Amino acid sequence: MRKHRGMGLNFGKKRKTVNIPLIKEVITWAVELAIVLVVAYVLVFFIGLRTSVVGSSMSPTFESGDEILVNRFIYKVAQPKTDDLVVFLPNGNEKSHYYVKRVVAVPGDTVQIKSGVLYVNGSEVTRVSGDESIDDPGLAKEEITVGEDEYFVLGDNVNNSEDSRYANIGNVKKQYMIGKAWFQISPFRKFGFL
Repeated sequence: MRKHRGMGLNFGKKRKTVNIPLIKEVITWAVELAIVLVVAYVLVFFIGLRTSVVGSSMSPTFESGDEILVNRFIYKVAQPKTDDLVVFLPNGNEKSHYYVKRVVAVPGDTVQIKSGVLYVNGSEVTRVSGDESIDDPGLAKEEITVGEDEYFVLGDNVNNSEDSRYANIGNVKKQYMIGKAWFQISPFRKFGFL
């Protein structure tokens, strides 16, 4: 009977070689994938909040149902400024929808609405209501000094807006701000940076 050479010990067998270029390519792909995942996580966590505008208080800037992206990172490194479009929860109420309003006064400013006109630090501000007279001054009938880490906000549609003039909103604390509206994604005709 003949013995098979393939059986038993074979000391002349070639060792398998490691394919170094293939391993380098796999490691490169793994590193690139990890980088993409980290970037995606950062974008979604800090910037990627998508929300819908509720109501007509920001008309004509936003209409009810418009969708916007919110930069949640910006107010961790900077303070809100006058004219910023801020997204916040009124008094931190997490069961409420997000409110979108325009900052008209920052900490230390004084605000008052007299004869339908907004005054900030004693100067008339027309950009908020344009030619429109403010019908209800609310809390701002008397001069208000905006406190530390607080902001006075109004809707662009000032006569149809629940904003800092009313006690249930009041001055918005920075800690309740979700972020700054920075990009509109719908409707398509308004698509772009704000």
